[in-house]
Amino acid sequence: MSTQVSYKNDVELKSLFVAEIIRHRKADQILQGTYGKENGKWQGCAVGCSIHSLNLKLGKSYDTSDHSVYETELGIPEWMARLEDTIFEGLPKVEAMRWPERFAKAVPVGVNLEPVKWKFCAFILKENIERVLTLKISDNLKKQVVDALRGVLTLHETAIKTGNWAKSSSWSAESAARSAARSAESAAESAARSAAESARSAAWSARSAARSAEYVRMVDKLIQLLKEAPVK
Repeated sequence: MSTQVSYKNDVELKSLFVAEIIRHRKADQILQGTYGKENGKWQGCAVGCSIHSLNLKLGKSYDTSDHSVYETELGIPEWMARLEDTIFEGLPKVEAMRWPERFAKAVPVGVNLEPVKWKFCAFILKENIERVLTLKISDNLKKQVVDALRGVLTLHETAIKTGNWAKSSSWSAESAARSAARSAESAAESAARSAAESARSAAWSARSAARSAEYVRMVDKLIQLLKEAPVK
């Protein structure tokens, strides 16, 4: 488990970073769909703008698509930078422009953020289990997929309770998930192909219709978890 803490336990670093994100928003430099481009003025996505700001303030020359810069310069894990990025691209434009600022402000100073990952993944897994249970697929296939998801969920819930990520359990859970995926593929290639394809199509349509609301829920949950993260 990572022992690195957010903003390197430096309140001034957070203040500098948040101020830069706000400046980018007010200057209309935040833009979905690109890590950075020059068109009269520099514009980029949540991660792109953040790294561009760090380059200017710290005298660095990082690639604005390099998510690992968050870990190097801000003490924020790369996985969280990628999560911020994914959420940013999925939000409606108005909410997306405010998201980098909300994220930067929500991350507390001096926190190990790995437990936030376990809790956020548990939240996503629970939503996926509920979603699978509504699909019109065979009971046998549904059980295999849900059992695999619950196995991975148990792994995360155990990590939340113990504060440790069990690598051996992780391998077993991932193997179960892969096995379920292979079973689903096999079922789709058999007599259940038509039903499975229809279910996937219906699920995709529903997902597209509710996409914005789903990303907004992700924002709310992530900010909640960040606020609850214990400062060392």
